[in-house]
Amino acid sequence: MARYTGPREKVARRFGVPLFGPSKALDTRNFPPGQHGVRNTRRKLSDYGTALAEKQKLRFTYGVLERQFRRYFEEASRRKGVTGTTLLQTLELRLDNVVYRMGFANTRFASRQMVGHGHVTVNGKRVNISSYICKPGDVVAIKSTPRSQQLANRFADLTQGVRMPDWTNVDRDKLTGTVTRAPEREEIDVFVNEQLVVELYSR
Repeated sequence: MARYTGPREKVARRFGVPLFGPSKALDTRNFPPGQHGVRNTRRKLSDYGTALAEKQKLRFTYGVLERQFRRYFEEASRRKGVTGTTLLQTLELRLDNVVYRMGFANTRFASRQMVGHGHVTVNGKRVNISSYICKPGDVVAIKSTPRSQQLANRFADLTQGVRMPDWTNVDRDKLTGTVTRAPEREEIDVFVNEQLVVELYSR
């Protein structure tokens, strides 16, 4: 399972936004990493550099490597509708992200581990592929084994105050949730301008 395994706090500091969830490093060291980070203000980027940064932020947010991200973009560009919105919807409907959005894990990294370790089912069948794209009507649940239930309940306690997205219907007591529809653009809270990503790949 290919995934980014490098330093996450440094990446968040490089872009100045909490890409991986709440970051204490951004509060205590709100400047780019490296020995010149303190002296260097965030310098103005070229148009290409700005678009590239937006693409990188989107990739890191969802934990997708470059080759897979490009495949998502190519698929989104073939579909009807706004390419940038379609790309974000595809990323949001990845199983690891859906598990995170439903509150069964407190970070996307944790949800990816849960999926990979076989704690999650889709429509009653175990799915351990984090890039599985959920469809409207899919029922995502935590396996009924004690270990899986205990792990998910621990995360559910951590995410109690998190509001569930309107495109899901979640039963916290039973640790199940249904994807009712694809999310709208305004329901996807990511720190990116997806139109710049589209322009970058369209060059």
